Amino acid sequence: MEYVYAALLLHAAGKEINEENVKAVLEAAGVEVDEARVKALVAALEGIDIDEAISKAAIPAVAAPAPAAATAEAAAGEEKKEEEEKKEEEEEKAEEEALEGLGALFG
Repeated sequence: MEYVYAALLLHAAGKEINEENVKAVLEAAGVEVDEARVKALVAALEGIDIDEAISKAAIPAVAAPAPAAATAEAAAGEEKKEEEEKKEEEEEKAEEEALEGLGALFG
């Protein structure tokens, strides 16, 4: 995780995310640098819009619907609940897909 944090720190500071800068951040934090991981991170982030990736990864919490009073309202509530569950599953799937690329960095 330190490698990703280093890249995010560089991004937040407006610095270029390259091998030299990532190594400098890691060394300043007292982390033993693995050259292969640094190269993999820099290669994986090449051409990636980090701001866009962060905004896509931020998934808002979905509020649970209030209990229905009548049978018709209960049926409508169940349909809405199923739609929300589908939406949550799709959002989780999208998040997992976004993280798959970064998972390769940690061996």
